[in-house]
Amino acid sequence: MERAASLLQSVFGFAEFRPGQAEIVEAVLAGRNTLAIMPTGGGKSLCFQLPALCRDGVTVVISPLIALMRDQVRALRAAGVEAGALTSGNTEEETEEVFAKLDAGVLKLLYMAPERLASGAAVQLLRRSRCSLIAVDEAHCVSQWGHDFRPDYLRIGELRRTLGVPLAAFTATADEETRAEIVTRLFDGVAPSTFLRGFDRPNIHLAFAVKDTPRSQILSFAKARKGQSGIVYCGTRAKTETLAQALREAGHGSVAYHGGMDAEDRRVVEMRFQREDGLIVVATVAFGMGIDKPDIRWVAHADLPKSIEGYYQEIGRAGRDGSPAETLTLYGPEDIRLRRSQIDEGAAPPDRKMADHARLNALLGLAEAVACRRQVLLGYFGESAEPCGNCDLCDRPALLFDATDAVRKALSAILRTGEWFGAGHLIDILTGTATAKVKERGHDALPTFAVGRELSKPAWGAVFRQMMGRDLVRPDPDRHGALRMTDAARPILRGEASITLRRDTVTSAVERVAVRGQVADEDAALLSHLKAKRRALAEAANVPAYVIFPDKTLIEMAERKPATLDQMAAISGVGAKKLESYGAAFLAAINGAVEMLHPARMRLVGTPEGEVFDRLAEVQLALARGEGGTGKPLSCPHSTLRQIAERRPSTLAELDRIQGMGGQKTERFGEAFLAVLRGD
Repeated sequence: MERAASLLQSVFGFAEFRPGQAEIVEAVLAGRNTLAIMPTGGGKSLCFQLPALCRDGVTVVISPLIALMRDQVRALRAAGVEAGALTSGNTEEETEEVFAKLDAGVLKLLYMAPERLASGAAVQLLRRSRCSLIAVDEAHCVSQWGHDFRPDYLRIGELRRTLGVPLAAFTATADEETRAEIVTRLFDGVAPSTFLRGFDRPNIHLAFAVKDTPRSQILSFAKARKGQSGIVYCGTRAKTETLAQALREAGHGSVAYHGGMDAEDRRVVEMRFQREDGLIVVATVAFGMGIDKPDIRWVAHADLPKSIEGYYQEIGRAGRDGSPAETLTLYGPEDIRLRRSQIDEGAAPPDRKMADHARLNALLGLAEAVACRRQVLLGYFGESAEPCGNCDLCDRPALLFDATDAVRKALSAILRTGEWFGAGHLIDILTGTATAKVKERGHDALPTFAVGRELSKPAWGAVFRQMMGRDLVRPDPDRHGALRMTDAARPILRGEASITLRRDTVTSAVERVAVRGQVADEDAALLSHLKAKRRALAEAANVPAYVIFPDKTLIEMAERKPATLDQMAAISGVGAKKLESYGAAFLAAINGAVEMLHPARMRLVGTPEGEVFDRLAEVQLALARGEGGTGKPLSCPHSTLRQIAERRPSTLAELDRIQGMGGQKTERFGEAFLAVLRGD
């Protein structure tokens, strides 16, 4: 672990591990089969990238999307790591370069899509390349009933057995059922070293709102965050295009993304999102899993997601850098009806449909929560938490009321109409609205006609929506979406149980408009200048901006204002390679002109030896002509000063043996140099 900690600083620029990383790195380094469930933005990639640098041979990384692989390879190369990818998007030159580096034994990480495992040539390649570890990113894709299932992930277990090497699997979300499936399919049912590092992302603000002119709600949310990178998820391809157009008309940089687009058009959107600040992508769920962009500041759902796991994955793309991020999820009765019908009309067996209904119920329970949303979300994943103070219900507690009487009236109306009608018709009956449809069916003569006049139609809509959220009623696709009562509703109907609901109306709650800036006002101009410098360097290198430095690193630069390369090396995210490549440019952006360091001194930047080198250089300058200032000029090469700083001789004899010293130099500088080394 000592070498791993050293590489963490020198290659990746981090002074210490994030919570939970060290134990996982240690297990992978020890060659143990490992399963790690970590929150998005928790640093999963480093948990296999760092061991790959410490282990002999090649680490093969199975990853689901080309964009994800290419981004990680770019970032690794920018940090000085030999990495490559074999994907269908490679040019012939790129593929030949990867093969050449494999043959030369210099490649440390090889990224591959799971589809390549179908070829026997892939196994032969990995054997010839001395593959010593398999890392599986997005391991939940192995679950056949999961939201991101990839059939070729089922080949990974066989690959592990064939190569006889350890396997480390990583994912950001996996409930107990999915974890069991991962163990069965990747580890032959033998439990690996498992690390469950918590699902809490405390920097992400959670919020839900009932749909009320949803386009206006999304436009308002985006307006309050103008200039920040964001994603809007939609339930249909058509909606992505119309909403992206509406955002453009409102003055935002916005593009649509969905599975019906040409592959090249999708790739262009992905590249733009990686490289441009403030771009909004309006997408279906086809977008996101391969996006490794750390500074996405917000994620909005224009439609209800499919499950709580899908919701968690999608909002988890915001705030990966640990800085504040925000979410908004819109939902309404039509969303719930659509998701129910998708389940009921699917090809899954009955027990799987029941499990999927339970997952949707969990999401609806989160949407209709009466207290802290984070407690509900973490509770689903088996974690307990105190009220978070960073969700809409902590910001503005829900107004509650005893809804037992209202729910009993609604259930009675459902039963008295034979469970053949939807919420709209039932609300007309309850509010005494004698429409032609109500009269035609004689429902104006029912005992429940007009018994709910104390509530408005929007209020009754909220009651029915929350009843569906509590799984008291379900739309029946065989009856064109008519509501049918579930067993959970019967105790309420019989007067054996009470129920509390939120006093919602269709009018959405007042949303937070004030958005905290990324830095203090006095540092904002410098941060903008640093971002402009980053953009210019990224465009020149043809890489995404965050490959140069992520926002979090630039923010720390703007706040701490390093004046030297040594101080720059202490900024989180500035490793040795990036310091060498970009340190002077960003120092110049912060301070103006920058004095360049000799290469020998550059090797000591950010280390205690660098300070020793500087003191030795000062002493040498003072004694260059002897104590009286009249002697023959003498000096030591920079490489000699570096060796003295690194080796720290304690006697004149040891000092004299260092290359570049000896004779007159030891006589003139020796005692003074030793005093520096002693700290006198």
